Amino acid sequence: MSDSKPTQFQAGWKPPVQQQSGAPGDQRKLDPQPSTKDVPDEKGGWRTYMAAGKLKGKRAVITGGDSGIGRATAVLFAMEGADVLITYLPNAEEKDAEDCKKLVEKHGRKCYTLAVDLKSKENCKKLVDEAMKQLGGIDILFNNHAYQMMVHDIKDLTEEQWVHTFDTNIHPFFYVSKYALEHMERGSTIINDASINAYIGRPDLLDYTSTKGAIVSFTRGLSNQFVHKGIRVNAIAPGPVWTPLAPATMDEGAIEQFSAPMGRPSQPSEIATCVVFLASTDSSSISGQTIHCNGGTIVNG
Repeated sequence: MSDSKPTQFQAGWKPPVQQQSGAPGDQRKLDPQPSTKDVPDEKGGWRTYMAAGKLKGKRAVITGGDSGIGRATAVLFAMEGADVLITYLPNAEEKDAEDCKKLVEKHGRKCYTLAVDLKSKENCKKLVDEAMKQLGGIDILFNNHAYQMMVHDIKDLTEEQWVHTFDTNIHPFFYVSKYALEHMERGSTIINDASINAYIGRPDLLDYTSTKGAIVSFTRGLSNQFVHKGIRVNAIAPGPVWTPLAPATMDEGAIEQFSAPMGRPSQPSEIATCVVFLASTDSSSISGQTIHCNGGTIVNG
């Protein structure tokens, strides 16, 4: 019997307890580093994601693309043949954004970066304008960025945090989608990042959970508006994923329990494969749906 410790893709792997100050966190500080382009193999190990040109010539916008799921998605999009524009928070995530840009460019695709706080509709319009300028069009929109901060009781959840979470997590999804759809043509796709918490009702993330439920409903309604025009809108609902958001927003007890029925948290690259699927014609008959990439938790809806 082997005494070796499980890898990040094997049951039993737990991230070392660690914390960061300030959400959404810094990927450079994570130990170990999350997987960006590796995925599990059939024998319990891992392999590099195998691209097949599914997004050749496409132009993608990814909000919060500097780290975590956003970064992994940018890299897999590039491996599949797409150019990308990623957003990141000014003065907070510049180094992570630079790292993402380098990873994308290693695969021969263009990566434009935009430092912008999307809590204002003016900045959401700025993002779409910049995408049109740099990419020349928008074929894929991945609304991905988010804010969370653990609070265990509603009496301790400040009104300011409640408003900030909604201003960050759901309002920009509306604004960016609204402005981007003016330029999106038949065959384009929108993917929204929801969460398992919308379905399990996580009590210590009440505001975050509420916004994720709104994202699911937004996805369904927007799909019904545009599916007959050939534009598909879907969502993903990840469970625990090893990204900098976890140690930056969760206490040590939550990090110790950061896992799923598969016996480990997911890696960003595993969630990014689902985004690639929804962005490509592999999912041509799917719209208004949510993929539950949550490590094995069974949910309703």
